[in-house]
Amino acid sequence: MKKFVAVLVVFVLLIALLVFAGVFATDFVDKKKENCQKTLITFSAWGSQSEVEILKPLLKRFEEQNSDIEVKFLHIPQNYFQKLHLLFASRLAPDVVFVNNFYSLKYIKAGLLEDLSEEFKAQKSLYFDKAIQSSSYQNRLYVIPRDLSVLVVYYNKDIFDKYKIAYPDRGWTLEDFLKTAIRLQELFAKNNEKNVYAVGYETDMLYWLPFLFSSGGGVIEDERVVIQTQESVKMLQFYSDLCNKYHVAPSKSQSASLTMGQLFLQGRLAMQISGRWLVPKYRNDANFDWDIVNFPYGQAGSVVGLDSSGYAISGASEHKSEAIRLVKFLSSKESVTELTKSGLIVPARRDVAYSDIFLSSQNKPENAKAFLETIEHARPTPVCENYQKINDVLNKALEPLFLGEKRARDVVNSDLLMELDDNL
Repeated sequence: MKKFVAVLVVFVLLIALLVFAGVFATDFVDKKKENCQKTLITFSAWGSQSEVEILKPLLKRFEEQNSDIEVKFLHIPQNYFQKLHLLFASRLAPDVVFVNNFYSLKYIKAGLLEDLSEEFKAQKSLYFDKAIQSSSYQNRLYVIPRDLSVLVVYYNKDIFDKYKIAYPDRGWTLEDFLKTAIRLQELFAKNNEKNVYAVGYETDMLYWLPFLFSSGGGVIEDERVVIQTQESVKMLQFYSDLCNKYHVAPSKSQSASLTMGQLFLQGRLAMQISGRWLVPKYRNDANFDWDIVNFPYGQAGSVVGLDSSGYAISGASEHKSEAIRLVKFLSSKESVTELTKSGLIVPARRDVAYSDIFLSSQNKPENAKAFLETIEHARPTPVCENYQKINDVLNKALEPLFLGEKRARDVVNSDLLMELDDNL
């Protein structure tokens, strides 16, 4: 019976995805008929509604400047890559696709993305070197980077002021971080501040990987599993202890259904480790003073993972010259500046990143340069074709650790190592 239900679920999912592809294909053909005097190209992306509201005027401006081209924008806010996989498999891939470094390698190795090395050779120097590195494979450029993602520490200045705790500074260490968190939690208890915590706690690999990197550990290194090293195991335990030993971070039951972002906005977190994507929300909704600081230093430095997103062109596109024009427009200084104004991204272009648009202290965070300083010490997150599968394996295997039910040395066992190794 269970097997039948599982098969039925898979069947329903396939039908839904096929319907999605069919609707897309029909719409594509109808649109082409209506605009036979123009070349129709498609562009796909995920993103919030606020991001879409920036993209749509940009695409309209592109059409005005390129009267021979019409762009169909395919916005896929949920299950983006699952649906993109189907479109590629159905030979309906958009001409221009917005991708990140977690999934682009799979498409590159399958020969599905156009090599843009020669076409954008002159533009490479405009970008952070690590942005180009994370967008390339075997020294060939397949994705034109739009933005970079690195983690920093957000902190509620009002809480620090209230308890007369010094703000964290750029030279702080993991030991300083822990001491600050413990002291804050002691003061919360002393003042009967219930359901308030020193730091957020998220168990996806994105959030605990900087602890490993900054201590000389990691998960994957040169296509080898290194999560079993002494440094990695020690820092996995350190991260678990924030919640389960020192109680400076909320447990799953204590945070209930609220995200760390929601807790931070409610004034229930003094510190939160996260990325630039929270800035627009915090600018609009936070009723307290806040800022950011770089991730604390471990024995290997202050090292976080660096990820990137950008524009690629389908290798099967029949309109590559028009697609290239769109990518050049979307990756131009003017277009990237529009997205940067919202506070949403850390631009991959140096000229925008070091401009007043990004660094102005008139907009929060005041210490926006911390994002750029973090890039200098960050390392492109090591990925492989099955990166998402490895992430899923880790989420399942490490759950008892992050719930405080097991120790790090017990969950990093031979079965886990074998499963990770099988997916490299």
